[in-house]
Amino acid sequence: MNIISFERVTKRFPDGTEALKSVSVTIPTNKLTAIIGPSGCGKTTLMKMINRLETPTSGEVYIDEQPVSNKDPVVLRRSIGYVIQRIGLIPHMTIEENIALVPELLGWEKERIINRVDELLELVDLEPETFKGRYPLELSGGQQQRVGVSRALASNPNIILMDEPFSALDPISREQLQEELKKLQKKIQKTIVFVTHDMDEALDIADHIIVMRDGRVEQIDTPTDLLNEQANDFVREFIGTERINRKRNFGDKQLKEFRFLFDANAPEAIHPVTGSMTMTQAKKLLDKNPDVRLEVMEEGKVLGYIGYHTLLQAAIQGGDHDE
Repeated sequence: MNIISFERVTKRFPDGTEALKSVSVTIPTNKLTAIIGPSGCGKTTLMKMINRLETPTSGEVYIDEQPVSNKDPVVLRRSIGYVIQRIGLIPHMTIEENIALVPELLGWEKERIINRVDELLELVDLEPETFKGRYPLELSGGQQQRVGVSRALASNPNIILMDEPFSALDPISREQLQEELKKLQKKIQKTIVFVTHDMDEALDIADHIIVMRDGRVEQIDTPTDLLNEQANDFVREFIGTERINRKRNFGDKQLKEFRFLFDANAPEAIHPVTGSMTMTQAKKLLDKNPDVRLEVMEEGKVLGYIGYHTLLQAAIQGGDHDE
């Protein structure tokens, strides 16, 4: 089930700094949860508790109701995928060797590893025959990060940790990988914990968001609920009143006003609707069927397709691009 929970976890460093202060929170299972907050709020420390890269001063972290402190750190880390900001590929090893590293350590048979490498490269849209024999420095930053994601998935872990994985990329590569991650998560349905400092990124990719401040959790909610109601003034100010204001009256806007966000490609699961459907009506429909894309029709013509995450993106951006 890969349920991750923190019970009264405190982390105090030797210099007296308290990175976490009696944190109790449960990470939603098989969802992408983003952890966000100001620098030094404890978000990365919280994530690193899961694979024992950091250990609590007091309190306990559990996976499937079993204390993480009772697990062998090496065995635990091999069972959890990990993607970091600087990618961390081994430069003198080929792409194939980088991805195969953990399966080899786990004693997988050679044929199984070869098949898994091919499968994962295809999953992140990198042609296996083209990229397997290359070295990391022969790839762009975005391609390297795709390989980093592949390596994290190599042993088919239930839990994947991602520490600001896209922050060092250029804006175009970053946006592309955010979109790819959303598509990938729909396919693999893993428990992903994603640390970021970018509120728009969190709102766009996450199923749930944990907002932290000064070592404490201030709020955990879905992006929509977080935008609709903030727990306190800090959360409201951290999201930004301008960002929140952009969604005012958003619910009454019609789908056809957001043509700039439509996907032109027809997905497998569609639900035909008219362009005059309001965003509020569309959200209610997608709340019940989050895996469906709405096929937006106007006068018998398909304008495009819009899904739950894209709908949220429209809420964030507002109607400034109306046609």
